[in-house]
Amino acid sequence: MPSSPLVLVTGGAGFIGSHIAETLLKRGARVRVLDNLTTGSESNVRVLKRAGGSRLHLVKGDLRNLAAVRRAVRGVRYLFHQGAVPSVVRSVKDPLTTHQVNVDGTLNVLLAARDAGVKRVVFASSSSVYGDSPRLPKVETQPLNPLSPYAVSKLTGEHYCALFNRLYGLRTVALRYFNVYGPRQDPRSDYAAVIPRFITALLDGRQPIVFGDGRQSRDFTYISDVVRANLLACRAPARACGLAYNIAGGLRISLLELLRQLGRLTGTRPQPRFEPPRPGDVRHSLAALARARRGLGFRPGAGLRDGLSRTVRSFADGSRSGG
Repeated sequence: MPSSPLVLVTGGAGFIGSHIAETLLKRGARVRVLDNLTTGSESNVRVLKRAGGSRLHLVKGDLRNLAAVRRAVRGVRYLFHQGAVPSVVRSVKDPLTTHQVNVDGTLNVLLAARDAGVKRVVFASSSSVYGDSPRLPKVETQPLNPLSPYAVSKLTGEHYCALFNRLYGLRTVALRYFNVYGPRQDPRSDYAAVIPRFITALLDGRQPIVFGDGRQSRDFTYISDVVRANLLACRAPARACGLAYNIAGGLRISLLELLRQLGRLTGTRPQPRFEPPRPGDVRHSLAALARARRGLGFRPGAGLRDGLSRTVRSFADGSRSGG
């Protein structure tokens, strides 16, 4: 479809980025993916190639290289900036790399997008920017208190997006993701998110590890809702730009209750092993979604039980197929 707009997804070989790219390809878009494959995977690239064929163009490059970013942005109309070092724990261990990729890399993306005349940039931010404020639900206008280098990097990216929107007229939207989960999420890393770690432990007959007492709570967001939020942000009116929006499921659940639900879905009886809390982790998280409803038309569509069920099936199918 030569007349279709060219879309760039940075980090498009990663978990969230690959789902966004796959949806765009299935809708007929031409998609360019910029990824250095550090945390992205070749298996996700294969999924995208099956979905898009010649309409997919993979560019292997690093966000820290402005020249490479400029080449990737050339001719692009819409840009979904998902590329990042995506871990609180990793950022505590290596704050410099997190800053270089997440802050310097985001500035490179915005500079390249401004100069290339990109119509809209959608930036992946994080609920971690709220820190450990006791206020629930988290409202976009409340004071922010990031507790990790990762959270600081995402908040800095938000500020840069708002600045480029106001100062240069580059239309930007920042989405604060709350604990995204779903198929293709990598459970193998030491920095993996909790749901894939729990599921693979239960399917493998291992004890799931709980950091802290397990009573901490999270607002989990199924991947299809995140993809839909990105597409809504891409076509939202100009008055919605320059702001940050919570994207979440809108329901809080403790990690112990999460384990119980996953136990039922996997047919197991979880016996967790408790370890000390990790630096930078927040105690409770729940999103207010009124701004996202008004500005973007976003409402969560996937219930937690259905999302967990689909995720468990995808991991079980992958185990059976050797994936």
